[in-house]
Formats: sequence, structure tokens, C-alpha cells
Amino acid sequence: MPVSIFYALAAAALFGASTPLAKFLGLSMSPVLLAGLLYLGSGLGLLTVRLLRDRGWQRPGLGRGEWPWLLGAIGFGGVLGPVALMAALTVTSAASASLLLNLESVLTALLAWVVFKENADRRIVIGMAVIVAGGVVLAWPGAGLELHSLFGPLGVAGACLCWAIDNNLTRKVSASDALFLAGIKGLIAGAVNTGLALLLGAHLPQWTVLAPTLLVGLLGYGVSLVMFVLALRGLGSARTGAYFSTAPFLGAVIAIVVFGEPVTATFWLAAALMGVGVWIHLTEHHAHEHQHEPMAHAHPHVHDEHHQHSHDFAWDGVEPHVHPHDHAPLRHSHAHFPDIHHRHEH
Repeated sequence: MPVSIFYALAAAALFGASTPLAKFLGLSMSPVLLAGLLYLGSGLGLLTVRLLRDRGWQRPGLGRGEWPWLLGAIGFGGVLGPVALMAALTVTSAASASLLLNLESVLTALLAWVVFKENADRRIVIGMAVIVAGGVVLAWPGAGLELHSLFGPLGVAGACLCWAIDNNLTRKVSASDALFLAGIKGLIAGAVNTGLALLLGAHLPQWTVLAPTLLVGLLGYGVSLVMFVLALRGLGSARTGAYFSTAPFLGAVIAIVVFGEPVTATFWLAAALMGVGVWIHLTEHHAHEHQHEPMAHAHPHVHDEHHQHSHDFAWDGVEPHVHPHDHAPLRHSHAHFPDIHHRHEH
């Protein structure tokens, strides 16, 4: 299995587990405060790890034109999306919300195809349609789930749209340091939402709740995002979203098994439809002759067929390594994803 797929599935597992845990932890605090603390735990934890890794602060190496993409991703994915989800969880069961989060992969793919012109294979389109069908079944009035109003599913859908925008904006900077991207996003988003919640009258919970909340944020939003950025680097937005759509199933299982939330036949029908859609994504294969245009960038790499370059410094032979490098024009054919080297037209 390509390592990028492992990253996407690991990101899905961590985020999927965080949804029912966040609902449980958020019973005693406002949605805005909960969203802020989850991201604050992510940012503080990841940036601490980065400082230890680099033995001090190092510049992230982002170009001037890349900062707007990152700030946009922080605004949509770090500030607006979590608040929408935490608000929806106040009127929606964690199991139902977990499955509805599959809409994120659908909206991510639609934006990638329509706005950012990423390739869309027929299997990916069919898989997305099946996942949408599962979401419709789950949110259908009278389905027997704990949906006290349409506010719940609409809130989850709004969060998914915010994260879909975030995913496509983050794709633009995915070659940069993943620890920095995830850490700075968590720190800014967490500080904004936590500060807003405190201004609105919220109070920090006791350490017995605060510490687990920060830990869930570090793992479910921080480490998960690092894995997601690494997957974006190798798979592109639509396919990373497809693999990431396995996240809601783990969240639903935890909500049912650990917290004892009730389920109905409609729930299992929706789960089956979404499972089929994910399977279609996981079995997609894409190969054709394509042209690589000249490119210059920096990211961790090994000297594979796409990285046949010389070095203007003393290299110790250790791979992977990071340095600015140029890509010469190249035309060949092999199975590939729309990674940072294969963002070409079809």
C-alpha cells in the first residue's frame, strides 16, 4: 500500500474517533469553547513537537504567494468548520453526525474538480454518488435517528463544506512542512475560538475535562491533520478525501459500542451505502501517458524516476531528504495520483 494511502487512513482513524469523544467532553461547555480547545490542544502540541524536532524555531519556508492559501484554510477549516460541527452535535447523535461527515469527501472532490480542475475518474464520481445517497438516507425526515431538527444535519453539512474548502486550499501548500501547517492552524484557530467563547461568557472547564479535551484535539485534529497534509501531497484533494471518508465509520462504531447510542435499520442502510462508496474509491486505478512540465520546489523526496537531479552541496546519501530542486521536462506513463508532481490536464 502506498505510504500516502496509509497517511490518509491514519488521519481518518484519528479524526473519526474524535467526533464521539468531543460530543462526550462537550456536554458541559459551549460549542465555540469546545472547538477552540480542541484546536488549541492541536496547535500547542504540534508546535512543541516541531520546536523539539528542530531544536528551536525554524522558518517554515512558505512563499509570499502561499500565505493567503494557508490563512484561508485556517479561517474555514480551523474557525468556522469546528464551530458548526460542535453546534450540530448539541442536537444530533454522535453516530449520526459521524456518518454525515462523509459529505466532507464529496464536497472536497466537487471543489477539486469544478474549481481547482483536478482529474475526476468515473469510479470516483460513482463512489461519491453512493456516499451522497447514504447521507440522504441518514438525514431523511422520520428516519428514526436522533435528529431533533434539520439544524443538526445542516450544521454537519456546513462544517463539511468549510473543511472541503480548507482541504483544497491546504493542497496548495501541501509540499511545505506538515508540522508547521497543522500546528499554526491549530494555534490560530484555537486562540480565536477560545477567546471568542470567553468573551461571550464561557468559562474554562476543570482540569479533569480540560486535559482530555486538549489531548483529543492534539490527536484527532493535530496529528490527524499532519497525516492529512502528507496524504494531500501524494494523492491530491479528491482522492485523499475519498480515503478520509472512512473516518465516520470508526466514529459511529465508538458512539454505538462505547457510549451505547441507539441505531435503527435506516442507520445500517446508510452505513452500507457509504461503505460501498468508500470501497469503490479504494479500488480506483489511474494510469496514462502524461507530460511533466519544468518545476522547482522543495519537499521530502527520494531519488525516484521523478527526482533525477544533481546536488550543489555535499550529500551524505541519506533518503528521504529535503532541499530546493528542479524538475526537468519528462514524458512517461505509469499509475499515479494527482500528487504534487502530477497536477496535469487530461
